[in-house]
Amino acid sequence: MVAGLGASQVISVKKGMLDRRYLKLFSGYDVPEGITKLRRNFSNLLEVPILFYVLCITLLVLDLHNELMLNFAWAFVILRVIHSIIHITYNNPLYRFFAFLFSTSLLITMWVKLIMLIS
Repeated sequence: MVAGLGASQVISVKKGMLDRRYLKLFSGYDVPEGITKLRRNFSNLLEVPILFYVLCITLLVLDLHNELMLNFAWAFVILRVIHSIIHITYNNPLYRFFAFLFSTSLLITMWVKLIMLIS
């Protein structure tokens, strides 16, 4: 994602679609819609998924191997990929919301299951 964002910014500057001064503070100049989508998507990957990363690390550290949690984890990853694809392509807010809702609900379920495993 970071490489794609960087490459798209460089290409946009070379094509004259983006003023290079924008890259200093990331504000003050018109930005192509594609770059805005990539930046917002990257920000999204640093929000809710952080809770997923912490959950996975906790499961590993506590040596809690569970097939259900593994399946939930893969489902979460797939839903986040779907969310990203929707976000950076046709960006239908309703479809994106459902992908977000299902992935976040799954993450909450995983946290509840972790608490139950620990208790």
